[in-house]
Amino acid sequence: MHELRKDPITGRWVIIASERASRPTDFVIDRQMPSGGTCPFCYGSEDRTPPEVLAYRPDTTPADTPGWRVRVVPNKYPALRIEGLLGRRAAGMYDLMNAVGAHEVVIECPEHSSQLADLSTAEVTDVVRAYRDRFVDLKRDPRFRYILIFKNQGAEAGATLEHAHTQIIATPVVPKRVSEEIAGARQHFEQRERCIYCDILHQEIDLGTRVVSRNEHFVVVAPFAARFPFETWILPVEHTAHFEEIPAEQVEPLAAALRDTLRRIHSALDGPAFNYVLHTAPTGGDRVDETYHWHLEIMPKLTRVAGFEWGSGFYINPTPPEAAADVLRRAII
Repeated sequence: MHELRKDPITGRWVIIASERASRPTDFVIDRQMPSGGTCPFCYGSEDRTPPEVLAYRPDTTPADTPGWRVRVVPNKYPALRIEGLLGRRAAGMYDLMNAVGAHEVVIECPEHSSQLADLSTAEVTDVVRAYRDRFVDLKRDPRFRYILIFKNQGAEAGATLEHAHTQIIATPVVPKRVSEEIAGARQHFEQRERCIYCDILHQEIDLGTRVVSRNEHFVVVAPFAARFPFETWILPVEHTAHFEEIPAEQVEPLAAALRDTLRRIHSALDGPAFNYVLHTAPTGGDRVDETYHWHLEIMPKLTRVAGFEWGSGFYINPTPPEAAADVLRRAII
């Protein structure tokens, strides 16, 4: 039977339409990727990107040359530019400001054909450490209110290059989606004096039906009101609002949880395109240490958002999260 499920954080409603489709084989996967030209992210093409702002490499190799394990460069075609002042102003009843921010690319590995799920835990740990190191550096700029780390893999997910990479965008405003999460978490805390994400974690661990995997520091769950088939979240067990404050000893467990989850999705769903986003507390303004809980959301691209979703704000998910979690738990990795 179809169900309407309410996201307890944002209040958004989702339609779980389980009679439409529930098996991984029910989804059509488009693997077409744009191609052509030499990849600018490969070894030997370092001069085709802006100068690196971070790289993990032996001390004997100079910047912007081969030898790196992970490399971070400014985006050559940035959505926001680092130079300038915000220039907040009005245009009649409308508000606007200059498109000031930062836009960087984390090149996850030197091998063109490797994807994040193919890498070792140590290699994924380098990638996660690069996320944290760049976050800490960008946070120093007082113009930035939010730093979003996100990955598009596959043409269906919006990727324009095959080479494994993540993007980081720092913005002068807090995104609406994150603001909705923060507001929902604050309301729950005001009513119950507890973090809603911690409450979700405790209930999901006790119930077990939507837990995909866990280690000492992180739990992977299919959220109760999943918007998309096989949507999964990775949450730290210990309450913390700020990703960039992750202790050094928890970077590898996070990398292990991320790698494990991506491999499960790849195995169970035959390598779909996907997006993931890291939601964390804003870098300035009101502190949300007690009320918010950072997390990473992974969304395979198995269905398309259409008119009903755009017009109503509802999402239609044909796979109950309980079934998705069961499939991912049993995936051979």
